[in-house]
Amino acid sequence: MPESELTHWPVQRTCPFSLPAEYEKLRERSPVLRVRLPSGFDAWVISGLQDIRSMLTDPRFSSDRHNPGFPKIAEGLVAMPDFRASLNEMDAPEHGPKRREVLAEFTVRRMKALSPRIKEIVDAQLDLILRGPKPVDLVSTLSLPVPSLVICELLGVPYTDHDFFQTRTQAMISRSYTPEQRHLATKELLKFLDELVTAKVAEPTDDLLGRLVLKQRENGGIRHREIVELAFLLLGAGHETTAASISLGVVAFLKYPEQLEKALSSPEKMFDAVEELQRFFTIAEAAGARVALEDVELGGVLIRKGEGVIPLSNLADRDLGAFENPDTFDIDRGARSHVAFGHGMHQCLGANLARVQLQVVFESLFRRIPGLRPAIPVAEMAFKADSEIYGMHELPVTW
Repeated sequence: MPESELTHWPVQRTCPFSLPAEYEKLRERSPVLRVRLPSGFDAWVISGLQDIRSMLTDPRFSSDRHNPGFPKIAEGLVAMPDFRASLNEMDAPEHGPKRREVLAEFTVRRMKALSPRIKEIVDAQLDLILRGPKPVDLVSTLSLPVPSLVICELLGVPYTDHDFFQTRTQAMISRSYTPEQRHLATKELLKFLDELVTAKVAEPTDDLLGRLVLKQRENGGIRHREIVELAFLLLGAGHETTAASISLGVVAFLKYPEQLEKALSSPEKMFDAVEELQRFFTIAEAAGARVALEDVELGGVLIRKGEGVIPLSNLADRDLGAFENPDTFDIDRGARSHVAFGHGMHQCLGANLARVQLQVVFESLFRRIPGLRPAIPVAEMAFKADSEIYGMHELPVTW
């Protein structure tokens, strides 16, 4: 195998704005390669955008982590036998009806209707920031509180418990934690949500989980564990990914002020900016991991039944054949074919919610604090290179 080939995965990002050097060597060919994972298992990685989109819509690939051969990335980290992450681990035909149960909660129209409330939440956080000392860490004062408050209101989770669920989520997605610590964090969060759902079954509330309880009760009976697992998925993904996108988006706008100026010129341009930010950073690179249910040829390579497949979404969203000058942050490109939110039936359920939050945050932040600037060089900031969700540990800013 040539020295330029990728042999081990994951590959750590060393710069938030650029691909890892190992990925640069693969781009022109977009190969499908066999790699060794930290767990000691082998899996296939896919690097081409079209190959990834094809794989994510092919029913011959399963998202169920309990299937033998599903990529086990971390050593000792295996699927818990009594738990699955709700919709993310369901295949057809089970997936469709379960997704439709909650799909109406995340329509574009419903998310736009939430926009005024999201703005209230953002402005309240900005009020606190402007009254406080400088410099300030934008992660702990804006990026994390805003999506946490929003998803708590949407689901009906008490925000007073935010420290509990944020720390558990961090433990679950960080590669620096041991498998035992990650399993414990998962169990603790499940127990917390089990008790919450039990309370909503006894007394349904006017929120997503409460409405789901009533809907299931009317349609034949409450599926308690399913609601707990859905709450687990939505709570974790609903705050951590958006928080990461807020922080990285702020850094990008500060680095490229001409793009910020365009974004602030109209709501349509801000929408384009948010979409380009998703492509540019692609924070959840391996979210679409699958296992082959039968022999499948992909990208000219035969993947055998039972072999794991990992999409290199970060690399695919910089595909030279799909995007012109893909390493340039350009909100005018109108990129809609990226896979930052996934693709196919497992496309991120909360994508519309994330888009609205990001538009409101960037619009409010940069209009209310036009002199915002990094308090330390970006090169000295701590990025989450050890996490399943790329983001920032801290974002010190001043004005």
